[in-house]
Amino acid sequence: MATEKNKTHRLTTASGRPYVENENSMSVGSRGPLLLQDFILHEKMAHFNRERIPERVVHAKGTGAFGTFTVTHDISQYTRAKIFNKIGKQTKLLIRFSTVGGEKGSADTERDPRGFAMKYYTEDGNWDLVGNNTPVFFIKDAKKFGDFIHTQKRDPRTNCKSPTMMWDFWSLNPESLHQVLILMSDRGTPYGHRHMDGFGSHTFSMINASNEQVWVKFHFKTMQGIKNFTNDEAVAMKGMDPDFSQRDLVTAIDNKDFPKWALKIQVMTQDQADALPFNPFDVTKVWPHRDFPLIDVGEMELNEIPKNYFAQVEQAAFAPAHVVDGISYSPDKMLQGRLLSYPDAHRYRLGANYEQIPVNKCPYMVTNYQRDGHMRVDGNGEDSPNYFPNSFDEIYADPAYKEQPMPLQSIMADWYDRNGENEDDHYSQPGLLFTKALDDYGRHNLVSNIVGAMSGITGEKKDEIINRQLCHFFRANVNLGMAVASGLGVDIDKIMAEMSHPKE
Repeated sequence: MATEKNKTHRLTTASGRPYVENENSMSVGSRGPLLLQDFILHEKMAHFNRERIPERVVHAKGTGAFGTFTVTHDISQYTRAKIFNKIGKQTKLLIRFSTVGGEKGSADTERDPRGFAMKYYTEDGNWDLVGNNTPVFFIKDAKKFGDFIHTQKRDPRTNCKSPTMMWDFWSLNPESLHQVLILMSDRGTPYGHRHMDGFGSHTFSMINASNEQVWVKFHFKTMQGIKNFTNDEAVAMKGMDPDFSQRDLVTAIDNKDFPKWALKIQVMTQDQADALPFNPFDVTKVWPHRDFPLIDVGEMELNEIPKNYFAQVEQAAFAPAHVVDGISYSPDKMLQGRLLSYPDAHRYRLGANYEQIPVNKCPYMVTNYQRDGHMRVDGNGEDSPNYFPNSFDEIYADPAYKEQPMPLQSIMADWYDRNGENEDDHYSQPGLLFTKALDDYGRHNLVSNIVGAMSGITGEKKDEIINRQLCHFFRANVNLGMAVASGLGVDIDKIMAEMSHPKE
């Protein structure tokens, strides 16, 4: 006779009906055709056909872990966000590392930026800080995002990755140069996830208890030390273990070697923003540390691997639109576009009620009038009113959380040239990256990686694309341009003539 304990483990259908025949289909005789009435066969096959939800269009290959964030320094002069309101306070978080361009089955040591997406489960709601392992990005206007990503995916004819598409786009968009140099350096192939920094990348804002606002950038400095693969090492690892980064993080946490990052911020006032010679809301630019030094905030530790990858990582949904009181947006055009596109991607991939999935659900009270839709699993508000205002419930809008108005310039709304006057210096910061941020070894590897990547450019436009991109390298730093041109076997005199008489 089955015990109560055994009953809790007996095999059942999804509706709870116990069944026995999980391996043999009902047939007409031992070798006959199958019967339509074998519902278990249909349920197993139908569910199997639907096990794969659409993969993310970008950041498809990812690794997740839970952890804690601990406040170590007081920043209440900048923000009233409750996550930071007490030294020693701890907040649970989920992080997902990822590559950007590859599919879900691609190698995670590819040369690619790495996503650095975090979800903090705070008492004022979930705060999603969705960035990369680089402080800048390839483009500055979200309208260009789809075109850029298409160049990182597969050629529509060959269905292969295309260096020609990539370099054609980059050579036609000089604002990409800063990120291209970072990508082509050894930081484009980090040694797993534990040994790389993370950045919010965009400019955000902070508001304190007196409703004073500052602009802010978030930096996560790895406490394991920066460590990268060389190009040859990364290529070798792709063949030996395409899941190296995933395995490395899981192994470290299982061994209680918990990786940590120090959270630091840069802060800028509006007066300082107005006085800058460049646009501080341009995500292709960094804020100089000498002018805006890093301020210590806290420490992030990853200490738990999700028990089920699909439920807690594949279904995890991060959106920069999800901020909390005391943290808000900025006029960063890429950020503004992401506020729309990320939640929209999640509604397509996971459904309108994606925030009810446990890993995305705020652990504190959630009260609103959203109802219905696919996979509504929380009682759907039961018999309470589904409209506001009403005379029956006690839900109210708390004026303490009223957001500050965003100051706007008194100018006409228009389609402004993203690279117009005072927005077109694409070379100063990449030049400083090459001369100051990299040592001789790093510069050598950067040039070698660029030459290797650009050697894959093919077709009738090959020379045009190469010459156009070389002009960008020369404008950033002559030595960089000379080294790449030499590596590609290009006539230097021809390039110099191109620079003297650029095509309009």
